[in-house]
Amino acid sequence: MKKITAIVALLFCVSLGFAQKEKVRNGKFKALKGITAYNLTFTYDNVEIPKFDSEKEFLDEKVKEKEEDEAGAGIAWKEEWFSNRPNHFEPKFIESFNKRFDDNLVTVKKEAPERKYTINVAITMMYDGYNVGVWRKDAKLESTITVFETNNPSNILLEVDYSKVKGRGAMGYDFTSAHRVTEAYAKLAKEFAKKIRKRAF
Repeated sequence: MKKITAIVALLFCVSLGFAQKEKVRNGKFKALKGITAYNLTFTYDNVEIPKFDSEKEFLDEKVKEKEEDEAGAGIAWKEEWFSNRPNHFEPKFIESFNKRFDDNLVTVKKEAPERKYTINVAITMMYDGYNVGVWRKDAKLESTITVFETNNPSNILLEVDYSKVKGRGAMGYDFTSAHRVTEAYAKLAKEFAKKIRKRAF
C-alpha cells in the first residue's frame, strides 16, 4: 500500500512539473473583483523562438527552406505566420476565455476601448512544435498578461507571467502548427480565466 501511495505521489509531482507555470509580477487577482467587461489587446514585441536569436532569423530560415522546395511557398508561409494571429489564435483565446464565464459574469472583446479596463496579452515566446505521426512535440507559449485602466495604462491592477503553456489537438490530430499553437492560446485563456473566477469572485 505504501509503495502504491509513493508511486501516485511521484506521478502527481511529475505531472506538476510539466504543467504551465504562473507568476504574479505586480498587483493581485483580487484587484479585479467586480470588473465584468474588458477590452482585449495582443502584442508581439520581440517574440522569442527557441534555438534562434530572433523571430526574424527564424522566419528568414523557414522562408529560405520553403522557397528552395517550391517557389512562392516561403512567402505564403510567412504571410500565414502573421495572419494566423488575428484570424485563428486571438479568436481562440477570446472564445476560450469567455467560455469560462458562460453566465456572462465576465467578458473580453477586442477593439473595445470604451471599456474601462484592458487586458493585454503579450506573447513573449512561441514554439509551434511538430507532429510527424510517431514523433510529436506540443506547441508552447510564454506570455505576460497585464490588466490596466484603459485611459490610464500606468494604473496596473495585475501583471502575471505564464510559461510552459502547451498546446496540442485532441487525440494527437494536430498535424499543422497553427492547430497546435491555437490550442496553446486556448489553454492560456483557460488558466487565466479560471484564476480570475476563483480569486476575484
